[in-house]
Amino acid sequence: MAVSEPRTIATWQAPLVGDKTSDELLISFDRGRKHRLLILPALFDEANKLRRFTMQTIRALDASGVECFLPDLPGCNDSLQPLEQQTLEGWRSVVIAAAEVFQITHVLGIRGGALLSPKDLPAWYYAPQSGAKLLRGMLRARMIASRELGLEETSEQLLKVGREAGLMLAGWPIGATMLRELEHAKPFKIDQQKTISQKDIGGAGLWLRAEPGEDDAGSESLATIISGGIGDAA
Repeated sequence: MAVSEPRTIATWQAPLVGDKTSDELLISFDRGRKHRLLILPALFDEANKLRRFTMQTIRALDASGVECFLPDLPGCNDSLQPLEQQTLEGWRSVVIAAAEVFQITHVLGIRGGALLSPKDLPAWYYAPQSGAKLLRGMLRARMIASRELGLEETSEQLLKVGREAGLMLAGWPIGATMLRELEHAKPFKIDQQKTISQKDIGGAGLWLRAEPGEDDAGSESLATIISGGIGDAA
Protein backbone atom coordinates (compact mmCIF):
# COMPACT_ATOMS: atom_id res chain seq x y z
CA MET A 1 0.00 0.00 0.00
CA ALA A 2 1.38 3.42 -0.92
CA VAL A 3 2.28 5.72 1.93
CA SER A 4 0.51 9.08 1.70
CA GLU A 5 2.70 12.13 1.27
CA PRO A 6 2.88 14.06 4.56
CA ARG A 7 3.34 17.41 2.83
CA THR A 8 1.74 20.35 4.59
CA ILE A 9 1.32 23.83 3.17
CA ALA A 10 0.81 26.25 6.04
CA THR A 11 2.05 29.60 7.29
CA TRP A 12 4.62 30.58 9.86
CA GLN A 13 5.47 33.79 11.67
CA ALA A 14 8.68 35.25 10.26
CA PRO A 15 10.25 37.95 12.44
CA LEU A 16 10.60 41.49 11.13
CA VAL A 17 12.42 44.57 12.39
CA GLY A 18 10.74 46.23 15.35
CA ASP A 19 9.39 43.07 16.99
CA LYS A 20 6.86 42.63 14.18
CA THR A 21 6.11 39.41 12.33
CA SER A 22 4.94 38.45 8.87
CA ASP A 23 2.77 35.50 7.83
CA GLU A 24 4.83 33.54 5.29
CA LEU A 25 4.13 30.26 3.54
CA LEU A 26 5.75 27.03 4.71
CA ILE A 27 6.01 23.70 2.92
CA SER A 28 6.92 20.94 5.34
CA PHE A 29 7.33 17.17 5.18
CA ASP A 30 7.10 16.14 8.82
CA ARG A 31 6.48 12.63 10.16
CA GLY A 32 8.04 13.37 13.56
CA ARG A 33 11.39 11.78 12.76
CA LYS A 34 14.77 12.61 14.26
CA HIS A 35 16.57 14.46 11.46
CA ARG A 36 15.06 17.82 10.51
CA LEU A 37 16.46 19.63 7.47
CA LEU A 38 15.93 23.33 6.75
CA ILE A 39 15.94 24.06 3.00
CA LEU A 40 17.34 27.43 1.91
CA PRO A 41 16.45 27.63 -1.78
CA ALA A 42 18.21 29.48 -4.56
CA LEU A 43 17.53 33.21 -4.69
CA PHE A 44 15.75 35.44 -7.19
CA ASP A 45 15.55 34.12 -10.78
CA GLU A 46 17.41 30.92 -9.89
CA ALA A 47 14.69 30.16 -7.34
CA ASN A 48 12.22 29.93 -10.22
CA LYS A 49 14.50 27.74 -12.30
CA LEU A 50 15.21 25.36 -9.41
CA ARG A 51 11.81 25.28 -7.72
CA ARG A 52 10.77 21.94 -9.23
CA PHE A 53 14.21 20.46 -8.59
CA THR A 54 14.06 21.60 -4.97
CA MET A 55 10.68 19.95 -4.41
CA GLN A 56 11.87 16.74 -6.06
CA THR A 57 14.86 16.71 -3.72
CA ILE A 58 12.62 17.24 -0.71
CA ARG A 59 10.40 14.32 -1.69
CA ALA A 60 13.45 12.10 -2.13
CA LEU A 61 14.74 13.16 1.28
CA ASP A 62 11.38 12.38 2.85
CA ALA A 63 11.50 8.91 1.30
CA SER A 64 14.94 8.41 2.87
CA GLY A 65 13.76 9.35 6.36
CA VAL A 66 14.59 13.06 6.62
CA GLU A 67 12.08 15.72 7.64
CA CYS A 68 12.21 18.83 5.43
CA PHE A 69 11.08 22.41 5.97
CA LEU A 70 10.95 25.01 3.20
CA PRO A 71 9.83 28.36 4.64
CA ASP A 72 9.28 31.44 2.54
CA LEU A 73 11.30 34.50 3.50
CA PRO A 74 9.79 38.00 3.68
CA GLY A 75 9.70 39.50 0.21
CA CYS A 76 9.88 36.12 -1.59
CA ASN A 77 7.25 34.23 -3.60
CA ASP A 78 3.77 35.15 -2.29
CA SER A 79 5.01 37.27 0.62
CA LEU A 80 3.21 40.55 1.23
CA GLN A 81 6.45 42.16 2.39
CA PRO A 82 8.22 44.40 -0.18
CA LEU A 83 11.39 42.77 -1.51
CA GLU A 84 13.14 46.13 -1.83
CA GLN A 85 12.94 46.52 1.96
CA GLN A 86 14.65 43.20 2.69
CA THR A 87 18.33 42.72 3.52
CA LEU A 88 20.62 39.70 3.66
CA GLU A 89 21.19 40.33 7.36
CA GLY A 90 17.44 40.44 7.92
CA TRP A 91 16.97 37.18 6.02
CA ARG A 92 19.73 35.56 8.08
CA SER A 93 17.87 36.53 11.25
CA VAL A 94 14.69 35.00 9.81
CA VAL A 95 16.57 31.77 9.02
CA ILE A 96 17.88 31.56 12.58
CA ALA A 97 14.33 32.00 13.88
CA ALA A 98 13.03 29.32 11.50
CA ALA A 99 15.71 26.90 12.70
CA GLU A 100 14.53 27.40 16.27
CA VAL A 101 10.81 27.18 15.49
CA PHE A 102 11.13 23.96 13.46
CA GLN A 103 13.80 22.40 15.72
CA ILE A 104 16.18 22.06 12.80
CA THR A 105 19.16 19.71 13.05
CA HIS A 106 20.73 20.25 9.59
CA VAL A 107 20.63 22.77 6.73
CA LEU A 108 20.74 22.56 2.94
CA GLY A 109 21.68 25.81 1.19
CA ILE A 110 21.08 25.74 -2.57
CA ARG A 111 23.11 28.17 -4.70
CA GLY A 112 22.56 31.67 -3.26
CA GLY A 113 20.59 30.18 -0.38
CA ALA A 114 23.94 29.14 1.10
CA LEU A 115 24.55 32.84 1.86
CA LEU A 116 21.83 32.61 4.52
CA SER A 117 22.94 29.42 6.29
CA PRO A 118 23.52 29.88 10.05
CA LYS A 119 26.93 29.30 11.62
CA ASP A 120 25.93 26.80 14.29
CA LEU A 121 24.23 23.97 12.37
CA PRO A 122 25.69 21.23 10.16
CA ALA A 123 25.10 22.26 6.56
CA TRP A 124 25.46 21.22 2.95
CA TYR A 125 25.97 23.87 0.29
CA TYR A 126 24.85 22.73 -3.14
CA ALA A 127 26.75 24.59 -5.90
CA PRO A 128 27.04 27.69 -3.68
CA GLN A 129 27.78 31.08 -5.13
CA SER A 130 28.97 34.32 -3.65
CA GLY A 131 26.77 37.37 -3.53
CA ALA A 132 29.06 39.07 -6.04
CA LYS A 133 28.51 36.32 -8.63
CA LEU A 134 24.77 36.36 -8.02
CA LEU A 135 24.77 40.11 -8.48
CA ARG A 136 26.84 39.92 -11.67
CA GLY A 137 24.37 37.53 -13.23
CA MET A 138 21.45 39.85 -12.52
CA LEU A 139 23.37 42.89 -13.77
CA ARG A 140 24.16 41.04 -16.99
CA ALA A 141 20.48 40.22 -17.51
CA ARG A 142 19.58 43.88 -16.91
CA MET A 143 22.14 45.11 -19.44
CA ILE A 144 21.01 42.62 -22.09
CA ALA A 145 17.39 43.68 -21.64
CA SER A 146 18.37 47.36 -21.81
CA ARG A 147 20.40 46.78 -24.97
CA GLU A 148 17.37 45.23 -26.65
CA LEU A 149 15.54 48.49 -25.93
CA GLY A 150 18.35 50.53 -27.45
CA LEU A 151 19.84 51.56 -24.11
CA GLU A 152 23.48 51.18 -23.15
CA GLU A 153 24.23 50.56 -19.49
CA THR A 154 27.39 49.38 -17.78
CA SER A 155 27.72 47.43 -14.56
CA GLU A 156 29.74 50.27 -13.06
CA GLN A 157 26.98 52.78 -13.78
CA LEU A 158 24.29 50.49 -12.44
CA LEU A 159 26.20 49.67 -9.26
CA LYS A 160 26.82 53.34 -8.57
CA VAL A 161 23.09 54.01 -8.74
CA GLY A 162 22.14 50.81 -6.94
CA ARG A 163 24.35 51.41 -3.92
CA GLU A 164 22.43 54.60 -3.22
CA ALA A 165 18.91 53.96 -4.47
CA GLY A 166 18.59 50.25 -5.23
CA LEU A 167 17.98 48.68 -8.65
CA MET A 168 15.47 46.66 -10.59
CA LEU A 169 17.49 43.62 -11.69
CA ALA A 170 15.97 40.90 -13.88
CA GLY A 171 12.55 41.89 -12.58
CA TRP A 172 13.63 41.90 -8.94
CA PRO A 173 13.59 45.19 -6.98
CA ILE A 174 16.82 44.99 -4.99
CA GLY A 175 17.19 47.59 -2.25
CA ALA A 176 20.37 49.60 -1.79
CA THR A 177 21.32 47.83 1.44
CA MET A 178 20.90 44.35 -0.02
CA LEU A 179 22.84 45.31 -3.14
CA ARG A 180 25.77 46.52 -1.04
CA GLU A 181 25.59 43.34 1.05
CA LEU A 182 25.58 41.14 -2.04
CA GLU A 183 28.79 42.73 -3.32
CA HIS A 184 30.72 41.17 -0.43
CA ALA A 185 28.59 38.26 0.80
CA LYS A 186 30.01 34.73 0.95
CA PRO A 187 28.65 31.56 2.56
CA PHE A 188 29.98 30.98 6.06
CA LYS A 189 32.75 28.38 6.27
CA ILE A 190 32.34 26.18 9.32
CA ASP A 191 33.73 22.80 10.39
CA GLN A 192 30.34 21.09 9.94
CA GLN A 193 29.76 22.43 6.43
CA LYS A 194 30.26 20.39 3.25
CA THR A 195 30.06 21.57 -0.34
CA ILE A 196 28.31 19.52 -3.02
CA SER A 197 29.40 20.45 -6.53
CA GLN A 198 27.39 19.90 -9.69
CA LYS A 199 29.93 17.23 -10.67
CA ASP A 200 28.98 15.30 -7.53
CA ILE A 201 25.41 14.82 -8.73
CA GLY A 202 26.05 14.75 -12.48
CA GLY A 203 24.62 16.61 -15.44
CA ALA A 204 24.39 20.35 -15.92
CA GLY A 205 22.98 22.82 -13.40
CA LEU A 206 19.37 23.76 -14.08
CA TRP A 207 20.18 27.41 -13.37
CA LEU A 208 22.04 27.47 -16.71
CA ARG A 209 18.82 26.89 -18.65
CA ALA A 210 16.73 29.72 -20.04
CA GLU A 211 13.53 28.26 -18.53
CA PRO A 212 12.71 26.31 -15.35
CA GLY A 213 13.37 22.60 -15.63
CA GLU A 214 13.65 19.40 -13.64
CA ASP A 215 16.19 16.63 -13.14
CA ASP A 216 14.92 13.50 -11.40
CA ALA A 217 18.32 11.81 -11.36
CA GLY A 218 20.05 14.91 -10.02
CA SER A 219 17.55 15.45 -7.23
CA GLU A 220 17.82 11.79 -6.22
CA SER A 221 21.62 12.04 -6.18
CA LEU A 222 21.55 15.18 -4.06
CA ALA A 223 19.12 13.62 -1.60
CA THR A 224 21.26 10.47 -1.37
CA ILE A 225 24.38 12.48 -0.55
CA ILE A 226 22.59 14.44 2.18
CA SER A 227 20.70 11.54 3.76
CA GLY A 228 23.88 9.48 3.74
CA GLY A 229 25.80 12.29 5.40
CA ILE A 230 23.16 12.68 8.08
CA GLY A 231 23.25 8.96 8.72
CA ASP A 232 27.04 8.94 9.00
CA ALA A 233 26.92 11.78 11.53
CA ALA A 234 24.19 10.20 13.65
